[in-house]
Amino acid sequence: MFAIPRRYSHFVFGVIQSGLTSLMAAGIASFSLLGSGTFVSNWLVSWLVSWAMMMPIVLLAAPAIRSISLILTRDEPAS
Repeated sequence: MFAIPRRYSHFVFGVIQSGLTSLMAAGIASFSLLGSGTFVSNWLVSWLVSWAMMMPIVLLAAPAIRSISLILTRDEPAS
């Protein structure tokens, strides 16, 4: 397994999350090509382009999104 230090886990999370999200979005956007025989190649190219664009955005936006989510939520009192 990879030996990436835990302190970089937020970057690993961002890479995985952006990859999965862009993979699904590219597949949905390419769905109309299912019968043409170019679906898989179009999906993969679209995915790689969208992942390359989204990964830096996700990595930069994640800390701000986390801060906003903490502002918008509250701790529940212990039972």
